Amino acid sequence: MFKFICYPKCTTCRKAQDWLSSNGVNYEVRDIKNDKPTLEELRKWYLQSRLPLKRFFNTSGLLYKSLDLKNRLPEMTEDEMLALLATDGMLVKRPILVGDGFVLVGFKENEWKEIL
Repeated sequence: MFKFICYPKCTTCRKAQDWLSSNGVNYEVRDIKNDKPTLEELRKWYLQSRLPLKRFFNTSGLLYKSLDLKNRLPEMTEDEMLALLATDGMLVKRPILVGDGFVLVGFKENEWKEIL
């Protein structure tokens, strides 16, 4: 079973969830705001994803903008970025789909079709 980490009010998350359901994918839902990812989870997902760490940030979010992360992130270490992500689920890009050996960040239907 897959882990689907999302924010229920996010339209992209709802679109991804509808896609999973309509394609018969079994998953368990986790609300990223109420049950934020731990530092250990984020580190594991980051390594499994093989994506740049910046892709894990919700760059369109209000918190990202209010913290001026566009200018601060380039000067931060990976450990500092991961620790920051672990402080608030709203900083994390969503949805995240976690399966055996893969992590998908953000909903791109073609990418999800290819992996699933």
